[in-house]
This record gives sequence, structure tokens and C-alpha cells, in this order.
Amino acid sequence: MGETHYARRRRLAALVADRGAAALLVTRLVNVRYLTGLDSSRAALLVPADGPAVLATDGRYAGMAAQVCPELPVVVDRQVAEALVRQAAADGQGRVGFEAHDLTVEHHTALLGIEHPGGAAVELVPLGHLVEELRMVKDEEEIGLLREACAVTDRAFEAVLPEIRAGVTERAVAIALERAMVDHGAEGPAFDSIIASGPNGAVPHHHPGGRELQRGDLVTMDFGALYGGYHADMTRTVAIGEPAAWQRDLYDLVHHAQAAALAAALPGADTKDVDAAAREIIGEAGHAEAFTHGLGHGVGLEIHEAPLMGYDKTGKLMDRVPITAEPGVYLTGRGGVRIEDTLVVRAGGPELLTTSTKDLLVL
Repeated sequence: MGETHYARRRRLAALVADRGAAALLVTRLVNVRYLTGLDSSRAALLVPADGPAVLATDGRYAGMAAQVCPELPVVVDRQVAEALVRQAAADGQGRVGFEAHDLTVEHHTALLGIEHPGGAAVELVPLGHLVEELRMVKDEEEIGLLREACAVTDRAFEAVLPEIRAGVTERAVAIALERAMVDHGAEGPAFDSIIASGPNGAVPHHHPGGRELQRGDLVTMDFGALYGGYHADMTRTVAIGEPAAWQRDLYDLVHHAQAAALAAALPGADTKDVDAAAREIIGEAGHAEAFTHGLGHGVGLEIHEAPLMGYDKTGKLMDRVPITAEPGVYLTGRGGVRIEDTLVVRAGGPELLTTSTKDLLVL
């Protein structure tokens, strides 16, 4: 992916130039990975508006950096940001942007205190979420990795369905799902799996525990596979034994709301309008207060990325932006339903990457 990473750095360099800076100091590790391919616990990248980028990492990753991004000069230093600020001073890059959403006040102060022998002092200026803006629209290679992460997620769900029955604990289901994802090709789970049964289904981010599944339960399962660094996200709600009428009605309502959101997820759509497509249906059914979170979020190298979709969010969808659509209704003391898919916004309509059935499964 050397050419791909180079193209990403060039697009970033153009944004840096537009902001009137000489360079950008990238310290968020996920952003360094996006721009170089290096996955490490200590690295930073200096991206000039004009000229080659410089990578800094410590000795543990120097060999890996030489293999993953041989086109980049590498500074080997444990103090990666400090080393690159000194590099910027030596290169005469007086105005250097930084990621204010990542750099702590303490670290920023330390960088300002760096002496610059033989070079001009560096002015550090916040430049916003430039790399995250680039990451929002995925190239087809990234979408391919997401597609495989979602396929692994689907296969794991199908494999574990026979194990979901009365008497099995929430925690056991979570472990079985995470094991199945690895068995089917995942690097690991994309996040801690949520298994919420019966009344626990009223808690959107319930931590699976020792409660045993019972006949008459709805069970909400929110999980996803990590593949090639990319995160899948899917939620399915199933019934243990024949569901009551209110449970079927609730399921059908959420299913209908999600379908409306999917139909609205087109390039150029306001994110709040896509959220509203689902929220209005749930509100008209009398459950407005029971839909307690935003409709969804972007996915990629992180499980939660831009754009965020909610009634209070701003922004527009674009072609090739992967998002989730996950409306839910949560009834305290009774249970809940959430249905979620990962999809890619496309001009002709969304491309669903998670394809497991959304019929209410009775197990």
C-alpha cells in the first residue's frame, strides 16, 4: 500500500498548505497508521506542506518501519514528537500544526520548551481534525477490508446461533461469539461484545454477565470482527422461545425504522436527516424517549469515527463513507430491541456489508 499511503500524505499536505502551515505534526497513532501503514504504540509523523514526510518511532519499531514504509526517512527516538519538532526547526518550518485533540496540555507545553540550536523557533498551531476528515471517505481497498471484517462477523453469528438457548449465560454467548470470529479469520473482536438478555436489553451498552437466558427473552447481541485493522459492527436481536405480541411489535417497529434510515443514507444527505428518518417512526409509535442514542457512526480503523449521526449532529454523507445504522428501543424492566448494520454510502443506495438475516429469529 506504499502508493496509497503516499497519496494520502499528499492530500494531507494540500490541506496543511491551505491552512497556512509549513507542516503538520501527527501524533494520533491511528492517524500515523493511516498515513504510513505502521501499526505501533509509539510513533509520530511530520507532514510538510511541501516536501517528504518524516516518521519517528522508537527502536522497537525501527525494523518494522523499514519494512512497512521504506520510502520514509525514520528518526529513531523514544520522544517521537520532540524529535520531529526539532526536525521541523532544523528544516526552517516555523509554523507547525498539531493535533490538539490528541496532544495533552502537558505535552504541548513540553514541546514549546524545546530549544532549537541552529534552527528557528517553531510556532505550534492547532489545525483541527485534518486526518480524520481524510479518513472519513474510504478508498476501495479500505472498503474491501471492511467487507471482509463484516463477512467474518456474519459467519461467526451463523456459527454461534445453535449455542444461543435457555440456560446459557450472557457471558458464555459473548465468549462463543468472540471465539467464532477468531476461528473465522478475525484478528480479534472489534470491541467488547454486548449480550443483553431479557430486562438487561433495556441497557444499550449492557456488559454481559452471569444471567442465564430464559424462554421469553429477547436477546440483543452487538459485536463485530477486527480484520486488517478495520472494524465491523453488527447488532441482531433474537427471541428465546415464541415471543410475546409486544416483543414482535417492538421488533417490527425497529426493523421498519432502520429500513427508513437505510433508504435515507445517500450522498449529500444531512446526517441529522438520516437520524430523523428512523427517529420519527419510533416517535410516532410512542417510544421517542426510549430511543436514547444517535442513529450511528462511521467505522474504519476505529470502531467510532466521523461522521456521527444524531438529532444534534451536523454534517453531510458522502460517497464511500462507511457508517452504521442502529436504531433501538429500550423499555426499562422489560427489555429492548436494536438492529444494526455496517454499510457503505453509495450513489445508487447503501451497500450493506453485514448481511445476516433481520427476520426475528426464534431460537
